[in-house]
Amino acid sequence: MVRRPDRGMVTAELAAVFPVVVLLLGVLLGGVGLVIDQVRCVDAARLGARAAARGEPSGTVRALVRQAAPDGATVEVSRNGGAVRVSVRARARMVGALLPESFAPAATASAPLEVGGPAP
Repeated sequence: MVRRPDRGMVTAELAAVFPVVVLLLGVLLGGVGLVIDQVRCVDAARLGARAAARGEPSGTVRALVRQAAPDGATVEVSRNGGAVRVSVRARARMVGALLPESFAPAATASAPLEVGGPAP
C-alpha cells in the first residue's frame, strides 16, 4: 500500500477557511439588514410627510412614522411655511454599528401642505 503525503489536506484547508466564510456571511447579512433599515426609514419619512401634509396632528404623525421605521428610530417633524418636513434616523445594528455614524440609516421627506380641509 502506498501512502500519499497530502492525506488530510482538505480537512486542514477547510478548518482554516471556515471562520473566514462565517465572517463573510455575517458581514453580508449585516449589510442586507442595513439596506432594509434604510428602505424602512425612507418609507417612514414619506408616510409621515404625507400624513403631516394632510394636517394630521404631530403626535399622530410621529406614531405612524415610528410604526413604519426600524426600532429605536428618532423622528423629527417640522413645518416651514407651506411645507412640512419629516426626518427619520435609526441606529445602525450589527455590522453597521462598526461603521461611521454617517452610514446609519436615515431619510428625510418633505411635502407641501394641502389646501382645504377634509371633505364633509
